Amino acid sequence: MIGKSKAALLIVAHGSTVNPDSSAPTLAHAAEIRRRRIFADVECAFWKEEPSLRDALFFFDPESIGEVCVVPNFISEGYFTQTVIPRELELNGQTTKRSNGQIWKYCEPVGNHPMMTELLLKRARDITPDVDSAETSLLIVAHGTDLNENSAVAAKREAEKIRGLGKFAAVLNVYMEEPPLVSDWRKLTETRNVVVVPFFISDGLHIPRLIGITNGRSATTSRVVRGEIFRHNPHKIDDRLLFYAPSVGTDSGFADIIIEQAQNSC
Repeated sequence: MIGKSKAALLIVAHGSTVNPDSSAPTLAHAAEIRRRRIFADVECAFWKEEPSLRDALFFFDPESIGEVCVVPNFISEGYFTQTVIPRELELNGQTTKRSNGQIWKYCEPVGNHPMMTELLLKRARDITPDVDSAETSLLIVAHGTDLNENSAVAAKREAEKIRGLGKFAAVLNVYMEEPPLVSDWRKLTETRNVVVVPFFISDGLHIPRLIGITNGRSATTSRVVRGEIFRHNPHKIDDRLLFYAPSVGTDSGFADIIIEQAQNSC
């Protein structure tokens, strides 16, 4: 990696037109990295929010920034990391040299980092401090999509790694949009205790609705953002105890992972 006086970091994420807090974790991680003064500049760009990915092409002055490290704040390789981001940022591979002389390095998504396993386990431990994991099923929830078969790979990989540790009665990778569906968690699990850890960058309203966490009302984004849904753990549904964790991408340790992904490629 070239000296920090010449290198900038660009964190790219999905964002949302529905959930205004979708970009909050990415912005928080960028602020922390900026505070550490590792890079000459640290900026964020989004697919569904401002500033856009296209805007990012004009963020960095080539007179002062010689290299830009692009880190996708995405959980898995897939449609966005392999198609959308390279297209919008006009990248032609891992290394792209611009006509102005800047070198742009395209890094692996954060979800490929080996620390993901420990962060998922930490999320599960944090919400079940007094629960016997041997009598508990752990569900790692990812999005899943028919746009790219690689979308489900990261959750499957992490579930296999955690399953191999033998800590839980069962460890399953489940999805919002492809089988096995998280909405079928009652059929998929046999234990009374079920822990759900979203393998996502930010918290949102979709998974609580799918798994039936309503507390007598419809789950809303504001309840998730305020943390109310997490403070009510466990959620008693029928005769089961459901523990719902914050998304792994909201963990403060993600700042370290973003830095390492950049340093591994730049």
